[in-house]
Amino acid sequence: MSNTDMNMRGKIIFYEEKNFQGRSHECMNDCSDMSSSLSRSQSCRVESGCFVVYDRNNYMGNQYFMKRGEYSDYMSMMGMRENIKSCRMIPMHRGQFRMKIYEKENFGGQSHEMMDDCENIQERYRMSDCQSCNVMDGHWLMYEQPNFRGKMMYMRPGDYRSYREMGMSGMKFMSMKRITDSCY
Repeated sequence: MSNTDMNMRGKIIFYEEKNFQGRSHECMNDCSDMSSSLSRSQSCRVESGCFVVYDRNNYMGNQYFMKRGEYSDYMSMMGMRENIKSCRMIPMHRGQFRMKIYEKENFGGQSHEMMDDCENIQERYRMSDCQSCNVMDGHWLMYEQPNFRGKMMYMRPGDYRSYREMGMSGMKFMSMKRITDSCY
């Protein structure tokens, strides 16, 4: 496998202890349950690509975006309370980015099509909330607060009728960011 193929795939290594100590587990694609490999994970190193990590199995729970770099104590660095239980590799997307956001669940209410980052949907679109969306092109991160802050959710192409049904009940998404080549 060439270096180009490796960079397209992504590679993340999880360690049981802080500062890359203890047993390790390497992932080069999605992993829905890491508990059979590591009892806990307190640091990680992203050697290539970008990943979203979750504090529950099967890509559930709180999500955290990780790009190439070292995270010697990610629990305190990112304010995590739980260990990472699953991870999803984000494929590199080249081309156009398009997402249509809706004020209400099931694609109801006011809607707007986006092709670039939005720091604050209330200021830009006069929308008080975003409760559903359709991601047509690219991969996106949605944040509960303006300026890409607070809890986030990874969105890949598809229809998202209700964030509540995805385990994100009560969350409002107020800013959106494209996952671009610069993240890799």
